[in-house]
Amino acid sequence: MVRIRHQVFLIILTTITVISIPVVVSPTQKAGKFEIEQWREVLRDVKRELKSSYYDPEFHGMNIESRFELADAKMKTAESLGQLVGIVAQVLIDLNDSHTLFVPPFNATRVEYGWLLRPVGSECYVAAVRPGSDAEAKGLRVGDKVLSIDGRPLDRTKVWLANYLYYMLRPQSFVTLVVESPEKHVRQIVIKSRVREGSAILTGHSLQEFDLDVAEERRLGRHRFYEPNEQVLIWKMPAFELSEDELASKFGKLKNRRALILDLRGNPGGYVSVLEQFAGYFFDSNIKLADLHGRKKLEPMIAKSRKEKAFKGELIVLIDGDSASAAEVFARVVQLEKRGIIVGDRSAGAVMQSRYYPLKLGVEKSLYFGISATEADVVMNDGKSLENVGVVPDELMLPTPQEMSMHYDPVLSHAAALVGLKLDPKKAGELFPVEWNSR
Repeated sequence: MVRIRHQVFLIILTTITVISIPVVVSPTQKAGKFEIEQWREVLRDVKRELKSSYYDPEFHGMNIESRFELADAKMKTAESLGQLVGIVAQVLIDLNDSHTLFVPPFNATRVEYGWLLRPVGSECYVAAVRPGSDAEAKGLRVGDKVLSIDGRPLDRTKVWLANYLYYMLRPQSFVTLVVESPEKHVRQIVIKSRVREGSAILTGHSLQEFDLDVAEERRLGRHRFYEPNEQVLIWKMPAFELSEDELASKFGKLKNRRALILDLRGNPGGYVSVLEQFAGYFFDSNIKLADLHGRKKLEPMIAKSRKEKAFKGELIVLIDGDSASAAEVFARVVQLEKRGIIVGDRSAGAVMQSRYYPLKLGVEKSLYFGISATEADVVMNDGKSLENVGVVPDELMLPTPQEMSMHYDPVLSHAAALVGLKLDPKKAGELFPVEWNSR
């Protein structure tokens, strides 16, 4: 399935089979001659797939042969498995492409740090702290500005890299944060993570994580709504991952309403087909959403109007630094077509179309890994790409650290005022609280 989504945790699970193949990777494991030679082969497989599948045959000007030769040379002196994994990952990171990543072999260790990071403006802040976590016990607060993690300086551009490193490549038992409180007090905090064992599953030809049961996944990923009256609807949309019937059901809630506030903050994107169907509910005629530029000629993204079923009322779209891919494309289309008003923070600038390519070494005791590779750049109707740029809102609004610390949502409150609805920032902040898995 083709996705336009910025995420490092793949993939929609289809056929699930529990297995017991010993493919677990421990980053701290010492690298011997066997491991080094094995990972040199992994590097060669990644190179072959990248050269075959990546949308830009010039690789953004990178000399792909010399870059992989350098990586191979570094592997010969690697001392740990974590270093070997990092060497492979760094080659793809160097492409500076939001949707091209190395997906390492399954690591059975699941880690939860007890807090969430969010880009706000050019900085990074604590967006949520899990009740009962060590982060809460150590005094970490929502609204704290995160200056560094384990000595690595942090800003908006490094949020995705921090998530990739700490959740996929090298889960950590402890992290050291330097934070600045809303009162401008700087302090260092060492936070213990919650570490537990996950489950390995085989789906198709790739090994994936299966950590939550289906009911829990549905609860955490559900679409949430607030209906203050019969005329206005507020829709918190977590991702562009709905069936055609589910979309129709959701839009049924908009019948006879004069205004919709669509909250795409934190939405990482989803499937191209869902984006096209979704956008069709907002326009009276078919429109081109974007062109796709790849190695071969690709059909543009087209939204087919739902005609009489299309929503014709006022539209306010909320975005932030975590709104990515399909969420950004939709927001920019609304902006270019003058269909509504975009409010909030500049979006992530992570807009490419990618595909996951599963790879493996061995037969009986296989090592499963893969790459997510961009197969097309997404170019909007103004001839510009949003990659590394993002969508600049019509009305730029950022919550202050003090407002975050009080769990206020001035952005949603302002959006409500634009459609004639009174919703104070405190009430707005209570509508869609961060939810944690129950395990």
